[in-house]
Amino acid sequence: MSDTLDPPVDDTAERPAAAEPSPGTRSGWWWSDLRPLVLRLHFYVGLFVGPFILVAAVTGLLYTITPQLDQILYRDALHVPVGATQLDLRDQVGAAAAAVPGGTVTEIRPPIAPDSTTRVIFDVPGVAEDYARTAFVDPYTGQVRAVLDTYGEWLPVRAWIDTLHRNLHLGDVGRLYSELAASWLWVLAVSGLALWVVRRRRRARVRRTLLPEGSARGRARIRSWHGSVGLWASVGMLVLSATGLTWSNFAGDNVGALRSALSWTTPSVSDELPAGGVAAAPPTAPAAVGTTADRVLAAARDAGISDPVAITPPSEAGQAWQVGQVKRSWPLAQDAVSVDPGSGAVLDTVRWTDWPFMAQAAEVGISAHMGILFGVGNQLLLVALALGIVVVVVWGYRMWWLRRPTRPGAAALGGSQRPGVASLAVVGVVAVGLGVFFPVLGVSLLLFLLVDALPRRAPEATPYG
Repeated sequence: MSDTLDPPVDDTAERPAAAEPSPGTRSGWWWSDLRPLVLRLHFYVGLFVGPFILVAAVTGLLYTITPQLDQILYRDALHVPVGATQLDLRDQVGAAAAAVPGGTVTEIRPPIAPDSTTRVIFDVPGVAEDYARTAFVDPYTGQVRAVLDTYGEWLPVRAWIDTLHRNLHLGDVGRLYSELAASWLWVLAVSGLALWVVRRRRRARVRRTLLPEGSARGRARIRSWHGSVGLWASVGMLVLSATGLTWSNFAGDNVGALRSALSWTTPSVSDELPAGGVAAAPPTAPAAVGTTADRVLAAARDAGISDPVAITPPSEAGQAWQVGQVKRSWPLAQDAVSVDPGSGAVLDTVRWTDWPFMAQAAEVGISAHMGILFGVGNQLLLVALALGIVVVVVWGYRMWWLRRPTRPGAAALGGSQRPGVASLAVVGVVAVGLGVFFPVLGVSLLLFLLVDALPRRAPEATPYG
């Protein structure tokens, strides 16, 4: 979203903007002093961070269609003909282990539907960091339908697109791009809202605040679409920014530390076995893993843990097995239990209702960000939001191009009206504070302020200036 940056030029076919309110008008002295700073901040963010936001929106748009891509590309791995009786996990794990020699079972995911496969996930030497090797087993016949390297629950294509969205396949260096986009997206949305809504409220144009002006021409028409679409997209932009920062490199660590300090973290079940129990080493033989998995799953079912679930064997001696629900669509199902592998007794239980409210809110927000909270409806909303961000950024560049500083009659970069000293001082203090919690945002904000402080060439006099 944007407001007028410079005096109008005639070839944009734009009506001259009304004069800005002076101190003492109904908009108040505070907006007269603050508006130049908000305008310049919005302009600089759009100009310099816009490309990063654009890339994030395009790669995010691609990510929204990955569930459908999975169904097309991996149909044979995901679906099987429905049979009469499913085999025990013991037999399915055994078949999977034969297809993945040298692997250690780290998780088992039973079928989530009658025509679904069982996923047996292995830690295997030579697999890429953070990836695992997953065998997809027909639960009725024990046939291994496919063996794929997966990233969490994401299949290869979805994992590749997810990495593209997060870091452009450039590792930690690439993560700076997504953190920069997420850090500034909310600033772009809030500053644009302030500029657009105050401008329209002052002119008592409610309809033109919410919808574009059909009668406008030239740059005014672009600005109308830019502001209206940005207004409707702003809530989604704020959600994407907040949830995206939880995955970021620097800010994400600080968010995690804050959540921990405020007891907003996701609770987990205890994996400690009872005192005096048998602290046996975790089973490694496929038959032993499968047999124990059957016993553990039966205990979890009795405790009310319903599909879809993930069964996690212990990684060290003396630990319990864990079974947790992994349903992230609405309503979410995230209950979990730990089970004594020897007796099959449930040792600890954590229900979704036990989670702190902020942990629940974070889980809901992240699921919405990934497009899985409301299924196809969630995907369609993300598609609309991504397209909205793309066109808002493109329209912003188009408006700047129509009034770029090299054109006769155009003002210097960022407009000619300077922010007040008080506003700059406040923003400088805020930048230092943000630099502690959101380092990428704080450092880039200081750079913007330094760029803005550079002397500029005065604009040439024109009949339109």
